[in-house]
Amino acid sequence: MDIYDIIKTEEVAMHRQIADGLELERQGMLTRDEMETRRLLGGADLQAGMSQSMVARKYDVSRTTAWRWIRSIAKDGPTGLQKRKATGRPRRLANEQLEELRNIWSAGPVASGFPNARRWTTVKFAEAIRQAFGVRYDPDHVGRIILRIGLRQKRKHRSRKHPELQAA
Repeated sequence: MDIYDIIKTEEVAMHRQIADGLELERQGMLTRDEMETRRLLGGADLQAGMSQSMVARKYDVSRTTAWRWIRSIAKDGPTGLQKRKATGRPRRLANEQLEELRNIWSAGPVASGFPNARRWTTVKFAEAIRQAFGVRYDPDHVGRIILRIGLRQKRKHRSRKHPELQAA
């Protein structure tokens, strides 16, 4: 099987542009599909005789990464460069439950049994999640969940060393 058989023909030109420019990658914003295409195109260049260093420069990856691509092709063929199912711990809350979190947040802490609270804290919200779904989260992780589902924006840190950099 050829690498270009794996990549859809109409996507090759689009992803070649990404591979040449790599502006998104420098910002850390390539999708899993774009990373897969970069691996496949890099693998095709390696099979065509381009050196490991040249491929690394062209696709803005380390030489070690290019070497891994070579080993994957040698071991599994071009399919070794295809994306695999993402591993990791599965989420403890389903998407529907995350949507319900928005409703809990909107209702406020008083509605969740915190009569004297005027606003949510991560500790209180973690307790509300435990009460609603029976899932216990660390308050620090609850803060990440709140950011991920868009209930709060990430705070900008102020510089203590340079007060003149703070917004007026």
